[in-house]
Amino acid sequence: MSDNEDFRRTSDDAARLGHPSYVWRAGQERRLALVSQWTRLEGAAILDAGCGVGMYTEQFRRFSDRVAGVEVDLPVARQARSRIPGIVLAPAEALPFADGSFDVVFSHEVIEHVSDDRAAAAEMARVTAPGGRIVLFCPNRLYPFETHGHYWRGRYHFGNTPLINWLPDPLRNRFAPHVRAYTGPGLRRLFAGQDVRVVHHRVIYPGFDNVVARRPALGRVLRRVLYALEHTPLQAFGLSHFLVLERISGINA
Repeated sequence: MSDNEDFRRTSDDAARLGHPSYVWRAGQERRLALVSQWTRLEGAAILDAGCGVGMYTEQFRRFSDRVAGVEVDLPVARQARSRIPGIVLAPAEALPFADGSFDVVFSHEVIEHVSDDRAAAAEMARVTAPGGRIVLFCPNRLYPFETHGHYWRGRYHFGNTPLINWLPDPLRNRFAPHVRAYTGPGLRRLFAGQDVRVVHHRVIYPGFDNVVARRPALGRVLRRVLYALEHTPLQAFGLSHFLVLERISGINA
């Protein structure tokens, strides 16, 4: 295989499976604080479904020693296993755990990449104990940029692409067949028929950690303005959905 072919295969795999977070910064700490606000993490059985290299999995161990992570990408799972116990190789659509195993099931920017998002949603509901909670972050269809790159003439181009997600589905899916983005109702419909109820649903803006690192004063102003927009109707154009659901009954027969 040529170097170009190998690079293209690697790029295509990264586009399809997503790029895991390798650095823990203010944006991730803020998201963890949101999770902690809406769930009970202390001593809980926690599943990080689609854990990547284990950035959040590792942080959950600040609260509990009963933490497991699932990852479908073998090289990425190996990186997580090198630092964190309890990492399992499996797809989100077939979680290798018994019904009702976890108090908290966490999915961070993963469901947009899975082969079958409804099956992944059903599996998250299945392994959540009655009274337990599912916490999910995923891309918002109304955000002005597609952050997962795009395809053009059969080649993947990494980076933020403006307005792709505002196109009608047939056009949008030609540019971004490798990743989904969700409207609020569309995301909640994934869990239709499951024994869950919506506890909290909002849209959040990015923290622009890279901008803060390069231009601290500008970055802090930008972050402050965008976080303020989360309390206005312009929340609708934020980067990610933050959805919290609660398992409301016993295990499905």
